[in-house]
Amino acid sequence: VPNLQGPRYISPASNGGFVVSEECGDVKVFTSGHKLLCSLGSKYGHQFGNPAGVCVDVDGSILVADEQRRTVHLFPEHGAPVCLVSAGLRRPAGMACSSFGQLFVADAGENCVKVFKYRARPP
Repeated sequence: VPNLQGPRYISPASNGGFVVSEECGDVKVFTSGHKLLCSLGSKYGHQFGNPAGVCVDVDGSILVADEQRRTVHLFPEHGAPVCLVSAGLRRPAGMACSSFGQLFVADAGENCVKVFKYRARPP
């Protein structure tokens, strides 16, 4: 997949495609055929500082850690983005989602992994 602006983190997506964060740029979503489906910045009108870790949950929502803004946002397939974490992160980097509604964030600024519960309904 060419023409990315400093690719950083990547995650498989529920549709067989994948999601890539770009350093000081955007987050791009690709189909299983490696074609650009959309950029989250354009689709949602969201301005990223420095997108880092990305993951996709069991509902198909894309979660993005923003290293510069020290936040984590959830981008649902339909609807507006939701800020899940707005405090307590120094330098969020890699992320992973569990099927039980947990979000694991590697915080490089504090040399630890932080665990958040973000989905109330059971799997």
